[in-house]
Amino acid sequence: MEAPSPSVPDEKDPCREHLLERRQQLTDSLSASPYDLILYLERAVVHSDLAYPDLAAGDAYRALLLADEVRDESFEYHEQALEALKGYSTTPCPVVLDHGSLTEGISDGTAGEDVMEGLEGVGPCQLLARLGSVRAYQILSLSLLLCGSLKSALRFCERGLNTAPNNRELIEIKGYIEQVGRRRLRKESDAPIDINSLPDRGVVRREVYPWNTHEPDRFSAESLAHLNKQLSTMAPKCEVRVSKLPVLLDDESNTDGHDVIPTCNQLGLFAKEDIAPGETVLEEYSLLTANNRHKESTCDACGTALPPLDQHSKAVSCPECYDTIFCDDFCFTKAQEQYHPAVCDTDVDSIAKDPDNKDIDQSLYLLLLARLLAMSTHQEMHPLDVPSIKFIWGDFVPSELKKIERSLNAEPPPEWTRPFTYSIRWIYTFIPRSASTDIWVFNTCYAKFRGTASARKSYQDGRRDGRPDVAAVHPFWCLANHDCDPNVSWEWGGKMKLWARDKRVVGGREGGVKKGEEILNHYCDVELPVKERREWARGSLGGWCMCSRCREEAAGEEGREVMGVDGVVAEKN
Repeated sequence: MEAPSPSVPDEKDPCREHLLERRQQLTDSLSASPYDLILYLERAVVHSDLAYPDLAAGDAYRALLLADEVRDESFEYHEQALEALKGYSTTPCPVVLDHGSLTEGISDGTAGEDVMEGLEGVGPCQLLARLGSVRAYQILSLSLLLCGSLKSALRFCERGLNTAPNNRELIEIKGYIEQVGRRRLRKESDAPIDINSLPDRGVVRREVYPWNTHEPDRFSAESLAHLNKQLSTMAPKCEVRVSKLPVLLDDESNTDGHDVIPTCNQLGLFAKEDIAPGETVLEEYSLLTANNRHKESTCDACGTALPPLDQHSKAVSCPECYDTIFCDDFCFTKAQEQYHPAVCDTDVDSIAKDPDNKDIDQSLYLLLLARLLAMSTHQEMHPLDVPSIKFIWGDFVPSELKKIERSLNAEPPPEWTRPFTYSIRWIYTFIPRSASTDIWVFNTCYAKFRGTASARKSYQDGRRDGRPDVAAVHPFWCLANHDCDPNVSWEWGGKMKLWARDKRVVGGREGGVKKGEEILNHYCDVELPVKERREWARGSLGGWCMCSRCREEAAGEEGREVMGVDGVVAEKN
């Protein structure tokens, strides 16, 4: 269900406007000098002041990588990173040199041994790289704490303390993390903390960022004409139109049972003519796929099981990287056209593969992002302009500033609904450093993936083992909005297929779709109880499902919760 909250214009805040201008200046500078760790640190501070701790963490991590490049001559980008720092040897570097906890005593030679160790006689660039890495650890650990990713926050904080054991700010941040961790784990105030027991999944803002210029006017006549031209080959009896949908609300909004609820406009699929029960509604092919099994026997392009690999097989191996196999010439050709040359014969095969059960969904989202970046690199376009996601809406909330308190009791505010972990940082190792691969781009892609990507369980050892290991994004399939009383069902096997249901879920009504009716899809298991369906929607779409079925069933459960067994009103807990 593509249903964001109604758009609320930002209030003009002179301070915020200044920060946004400064952010743009730094971004422009990074486009010209992408190996400058100081620029990344400066932008991290601006992102932090704008209440985007996840973006601050992303910039700080890049600065940390570049500091390593400066210090090690054997690293690939050593010369570029070193050259970028030379300009600061004679000019002030406020983000580092004005930070007292890093630079105490440097000017008079009394700096702590932990900061200066191993730097005797080295040039100013090496000193800046050491100071920059400590500053990056400070920003990283505090930012991840504010996102709720406590395990990563503590891990980076401890790495920073290994570099600078007496650094006051890192010691203080570690105390913050441990205190929040004890509260989350319900431990005594002085109980020791096991880093592996800390939660690492936080939440961040899900929104159209103020600087995002890649979102099209999805309701314009030009956009609708473009989409319908493409749709005509996949779903000849359907068209894309504007649909009025209920707004997804949080769990504190008591609107169940009310006749009037907020609505918003979104795109949807509508029948141009009657569609009979069981009739195919849509067939869609996509290359935006992911497989988290290492060396799994699936097509690299479409994600389906490979045919038997014998002498008569239709399967095709890439001539440059033989481990990459496609189910037939069609998939091989499409892959060569859209993404594969960007990753051909590169060391990316093991990223996010064979994850633990708790990390399965994250691995699939990460791999979808990796495929999207390969498509954007090969097609020489910004990731958000790739047709596979360009017109998908990510259920964003308005972009007005949501302030957060930097205190021990701070929690991510309820308006932050996009799940977040810092595993995304590993992609930085395998992609070029450019403005199109900033974390805000990744966050926007993730928001589009969540709730629209479909997942499937592949066979393992001749049987299904219950783990979703293949995922894909089908941009037209997900234009059919979610409803817990759908009129279509779907199956993905090489192509995504939608067909009209024989019977509706509610009341067992006759299936099929009448001319003019909206195609109502289902993104979750509609056999689940309403509470579980709504919990799924909250995590994937950003709010509770507000379809008629959910509201009616929730209202019924509310009544049963209030009434006692004998019909006597009981006090709710």
